[in-house]
This record gives sequence, C-alpha cells and structure tokens, in this order.
Amino acid sequence: MPESHGNTCQRWKTDPDTVERDLIKLVLTIVELLRQLMERTAIHRVDQGDLSEEQEERIGVTLMILQERMEELCERYDLTMDDLNVDLGPLGSLLPVNSERFPIRVQNPVSFTDPGTEGAP
Repeated sequence: MPESHGNTCQRWKTDPDTVERDLIKLVLTIVELLRQLMERTAIHRVDQGDLSEEQEERIGVTLMILQERMEELCERYDLTMDDLNVDLGPLGSLLPVNSERFPIRVQNPVSFTDPGTEGAP
C-alpha cells in the first residue's frame, strides 16, 4: 500500500481505466512545478531590481493568468492542487504545501495601487 503524508501528497498510482486522467495529472504537476519556479524567479528579480515596472506588470499578469488556467484545468479533470503534489518518498513532497508555498520574504513588495494613493489611509 502506498505511503501518504496526510492528504497533501500521494505516491503515483496508475490504473488502466484512469490513464487519461493520470496523464493529465502528471502534465499538470510538471506545469505547476514550473509555474512555481517562474514565480519565485520573478519575485527574486523584483527584489533585485532587475525589471522595469512594465516587465513586472507583464510577468505578474502572465503568472496570474497561468494560475487561473491551472485551476480551470484542475476543475475540468476533477483534480485539486493538492492532487498534483507527488510523494517523493524520503525526499518529501514535490511541491511545497500551501503553508510553505512562499517561504521567500519580499523585502520591497510591489504595490499595484495608484501612485497618488500611496500612504493614504
């Protein structure tokens, strides 16, 4: 019987009757891993000041759209984001658990407010 660490990750299981769903789950898991890596890279680049405001906005919008599409695809195939978390045995889970998702502290957070309203109560 496969090991499980709570409900957040499971070892990969396949069944001939669910091969399509299992393949979608694997693809979405890889896409989610890449999305999270891109998100962390973007946060790091913003912290370093490597991006213009236009680039920051474009990356932010792109990551939000990708997150929405991931949620839509999960819903379409009756999956949750936790279903995408594969148990790697002694290495732990592939994706960070929700509470561990953003361990990076943003030193200079980007504000999406109107510049004329900054500091207003």
